[in-house]
Amino acid sequence: MQSQRLRAHGVQHVDRVPRPEFALYFSLILIVAVPFALVGWVMSLVRERRVPECGPFARAWREAGEITPEIFRP
Repeated sequence: MQSQRLRAHGVQHVDRVPRPEFALYFSLILIVAVPFALVGWVMSLVRERRVPECGPFARAWREAGEITPEIFRP
């Protein structure tokens, strides 16, 4: 089995090494997402009257993890 190339649905994918640009964009998006996640977390706390499963930083991390790869997708 080749460790550098994967084949899925007829398309070859090359293992990508994390680049500094990815880390930069991820950190910028995370910084922007934290205040919005905090507001959403507080609103959820007030609306449901219980502590949400996912904290505000985890929510922001998840959002940054979903948004950043979309920027680098060909």
